[in-house]
Amino acid sequence: MTEPTSPTAMNQTSYQYDQAVLACREIFVKKASDYGTSWRVLRIISIVDQIFIKAQRIRTIQQMGKQKIGDDVTSEFKGIVNYGVIGLIQLDFQSETVEDLPADNVRQLFDKKISHARELMLDKNHDYGEAWREMSQESFVDLILMKLLRIKQILSNDGKTQVSEGIDANFTDIINYSVFALILIGEGRHRG
Repeated sequence: MTEPTSPTAMNQTSYQYDQAVLACREIFVKKASDYGTSWRVLRIISIVDQIFIKAQRIRTIQQMGKQKIGDDVTSEFKGIVNYGVIGLIQLDFQSETVEDLPADNVRQLFDKKISHARELMLDKNHDYGEAWREMSQESFVDLILMKLLRIKQILSNDGKTQVSEGIDANFTDIINYSVFALILIGEGRHRG
């Protein structure tokens, strides 16, 4: 992934998206250095559950108005982005064999999945006129939880859908909702 250029060189949303993703990528790469790719052992349902835990924690903090442990809402959204990327990567590795991935491969895979998510974001922003900028943080969390329930249902249907998007599209939407939340936190419009 290249360093993003200033907002004058591209539209504000693209710049903000790239900045938010860079923060997530930095954590992703550092954790890969600390732990290797131990996440390769996770099945899709386990990734869904990890994202669920993070989204549910944000929802609880929103409802209670306080938190008792250190990780803030911002770090939970970053974790959701990174687990969403892990989900997309794992979908490509359908083999039962779990192999550790070299650090360079991990960075490339992250960048590839984020690039796809970013393209989808730009296409949807074109069609929806950046409606997400008027959404509440609560709505982002609710939509993430809904996407997780959809993935669970698709998994219970042996990964098949009749007319709906697949698991990959749901992970991509989860990534983008989380990046939108990070952007709005960065603007000071949502609580971090």
